[in-house]
Amino acid sequence: MTTTALALVLLAALLHASWNVAAKSAGGDARFALLSSLIVTVIWAPLALWMGWGVVGQWGAVEWAVLAASGLVHISYFLTLLRGYRVADLTVVYPVARGTAPLMSAGVALLLFGESLSPIGLAGVLSVVAGVFLIAGGPGLLRTAQQPAARARVLLGLAWGAATGVQIAGYTLIDGYAVKVLLLSPILVDYMGNLLRLPILVPLVWRERSTLPSLWRTQWRVALMVATLGPIGYVLVLYALQTAPLSAVAPAREVSMLFAAILGGTLLREQDLAARLAGACCIALGVAGLVWGAAA
Repeated sequence: MTTTALALVLLAALLHASWNVAAKSAGGDARFALLSSLIVTVIWAPLALWMGWGVVGQWGAVEWAVLAASGLVHISYFLTLLRGYRVADLTVVYPVARGTAPLMSAGVALLLFGESLSPIGLAGVLSVVAGVFLIAGGPGLLRTAQQPAARARVLLGLAWGAATGVQIAGYTLIDGYAVKVLLLSPILVDYMGNLLRLPILVPLVWRERSTLPSLWRTQWRVALMVATLGPIGYVLVLYALQTAPLSAVAPAREVSMLFAAILGGTLLREQDLAARLAGACCIALGVAGLVWGAAA
């Protein structure tokens, strides 16, 4: 992985952790997802129009099918993530989701895209996953799980986090194919995918449409933050994918757990500081291994 690609992934990780903390605070559902998507559609329209002028009309059935698949998986992912945040703790859902995804993404990328991963790169993947576990609370999670009520909440977090991770792996592979094989613009992949989500979201919230004005008044700031930081962060990842192996980029994104640990400790007053610092070190070492050990 080049220094430029790594810098893009690190910046994207910071943005990703930031908007996830915001989304957790909102406690949103499909209505929040619709508001966020509508804001994305409006504020990013000028750039998408500029990038897509004379290009989108040349797309064929394959390009549109890939974008439609991306849109479906993205909206399913976001709704699953929001559901997990409503019923469980961010410090369980987020790390499990981010830890599950890179293993699947990297494994499938090795098979589908002809990428290779050296022993150092493989050790980097495992180190990232170990760091995610420690930042999630590590042994503390196991101790907490001995209490019935806490155990139920932890199990919910694990289940929803794993479900989210599967979908992260899915859209990473789909969008990786779009930018690496079909050579589509990362900006257009993200924007058009968001546009295709609207016809899915509108029917989901139609029965609760009368609540949208009040929801807008209380959550528009958070929705704006998600709609701004989310696309920027993900487009940076897609640009990194154009020059770096997906099997390296996907795990390297999990450095977002370092930023999530810092934000969580500051804003959410989370415990197990020693375990989280150890996890941060594991992630840093893992990313270094991926930089030196991954090859296309």
